[in-house]
Amino acid sequence: MIDIAAGSDIRDSRPAWMRLAIAVVIGTIGSVGMWSFVVSLPAVQASFGVSRAEASLPYTLTMVGFAFGGVLMGRLADRFGILVPLLLGAACLGAGYVSASLAPTLALYAMAQLVVGFGASASFAPLMADLSHWFVKRRGIAVAIASSGNYLAGTIWPPILQHFIAADGWRPTHLATGFACLAMLIPLAFLLRKRAPLVAGGTTMPASRHGTPDLSPNMLLALLVVAGLACCVAMSMPQVHLVAYCADLGYGPARGAEMLSLMLGFGIVSRLVSGFVADRIGGLRTLLAGSFLQGTALCLYVFFDGLTSLYIISALFGLFQGGIVPMYAVIVREYFPASKAGGTLGIIIMATLVGMALGGWMSGLVFDLTGNYQMAFLNGLLWNFLNLSICVFLLWRQGRRSPAEQQKAAT
Repeated sequence: MIDIAAGSDIRDSRPAWMRLAIAVVIGTIGSVGMWSFVVSLPAVQASFGVSRAEASLPYTLTMVGFAFGGVLMGRLADRFGILVPLLLGAACLGAGYVSASLAPTLALYAMAQLVVGFGASASFAPLMADLSHWFVKRRGIAVAIASSGNYLAGTIWPPILQHFIAADGWRPTHLATGFACLAMLIPLAFLLRKRAPLVAGGTTMPASRHGTPDLSPNMLLALLVVAGLACCVAMSMPQVHLVAYCADLGYGPARGAEMLSLMLGFGIVSRLVSGFVADRIGGLRTLLAGSFLQGTALCLYVFFDGLTSLYIISALFGLFQGGIVPMYAVIVREYFPASKAGGTLGIIIMATLVGMALGGWMSGLVFDLTGNYQMAFLNGLLWNFLNLSICVFLLWRQGRRSPAEQQKAAT
């Protein structure tokens, strides 16, 4: 069912911007599922009396739930609208946190975190896909703003959770977080119950202003999946190991945490700037620029390891890489049928999360084999080059047919 016909298009209008504002609030609340365990890790480890490696298992399962949940939630959004996945996500967050607060063993706690990650997934890729339907002229910046809820959650939630964990313990804090998610997310979800304004059923291939790659949809999706995995393998090296890297250099983990926070803050700026740029040159070209700049920052990590240098490079890395992942949402809306945007983007976002997990582990393995992080940065550069090469290839294929020819082929 399509609520808005082509003749009464309200995209880029005031209701669309109001919807975006609500989506940012939902993303900021729902993405607590990605950040809460990072804060509670020491307390959970002490409570269950396990090693750091064992205590990290719940985080891994959280990311697994987030990755696979994004695909399912995206497909639900394509079929029923964003309300259904948002309500399901709120229910899973509530159930996951309440179950985690009562878990008698680490294994059961980890399974509860899997449910938490699944619930949190509704607040990221499906929201970006939904908002992409409500904008045309300002689609890039709208998607970028919607994706910033995830980073805002990483800024707002950790100090709040840390305060209550220190004061009341992690179990009451998890319990309260679950009920807070239910109380806040369910009413907000109903504010987005109107279906996206898909034109003519939203089943036709959209016409990009810059043409589309001369490839089958399945081949294009496969290349974007590899590109998403590769860029996030490269991205994970500083994000996952920066604190440990600073400790190894003798600066201490606190300095590394400050650099990571600085990187995250500049990542929000990066997302907004990339959105503005994408509205002018397209998502694929913006992805290419972001990939090139991310590689440049990784090169700087290889050659400079002074304390001041690392602060500057970390800020630059955040400024360069933050806008990369949202560009996949823009690309999906430029090159794939609108009716499949949620599921398609969910698959690509899953690949980026797999890339983060793979890259974090791979960088640690390279460090164990070489005894330093220099080769790990170089490994990240190689993966970044793979992402860059795919972007160049897609742009080359895009130039083989004109936008007019692509539009004719789509119809």
